[in-house]
Amino acid sequence: MELITSYFPDLNADQKRRFALLGELYRDWNEKINVVSRKDIDALYVHHVLHSLAIAKVIDFLPGTHVMDVGTGGGFPGIPLAILFPEVKFYLIDSIAKKIKVVNGVASSLGLSNVIAEQKRVETVPESFDFIVSRAVTAFPDFLKLIKNKIRRGGENELPNGVLYLKGGDFEEEIKPYRSRVRIYSIRDFFAEDFFETKKIIYMQG
Repeated sequence: MELITSYFPDLNADQKRRFALLGELYRDWNEKINVVSRKDIDALYVHHVLHSLAIAKVIDFLPGTHVMDVGTGGGFPGIPLAILFPEVKFYLIDSIAKKIKVVNGVASSLGLSNVIAEQKRVETVPESFDFIVSRAVTAFPDFLKLIKNKIRRGGENELPNGVLYLKGGDFEEEIKPYRSRVRIYSIRDFFAEDFFETKKIIYMQG
């Protein structure tokens, strides 16, 4: 928890309380439904919570912004971002029902009224959003096909509406067709932990 406050010193009491609860909540849920790997549960705050919050180092979402988290798994990056941005509306989807059960359980325990989570494939979502976030559910070109026509044009945030995609490793080849349209942020510029050495955020305007 001290890790989160060291990088986000302006958290209010509610946000601190919710972030502090995450570790215990995910441990409890993970014993019933395994959504976080055994080795990762001990590093939850670095590998999942802080990794999710890297997006907040790239954009400070304005109140009323609509964000969809595609392939949210156990609720990342959506849940940590929803704690950080209580006036932003988050829609978390995953095709696996048990994962959404965990997300809803965690969101309910935290009292996150700005989160809706549903078992759904992104292709079947009729709405469009200001931003779509995700943690590397597939290769970037395949992801763009999945979310086609799901991003509203324009926007009022500091970045135009678009995609914020958390990805690690070497992905130069797969982004080559979009190189002139994407912006790459190195998470190591924001967080010092070794885990983030190869972790990046790919931003592309919708």
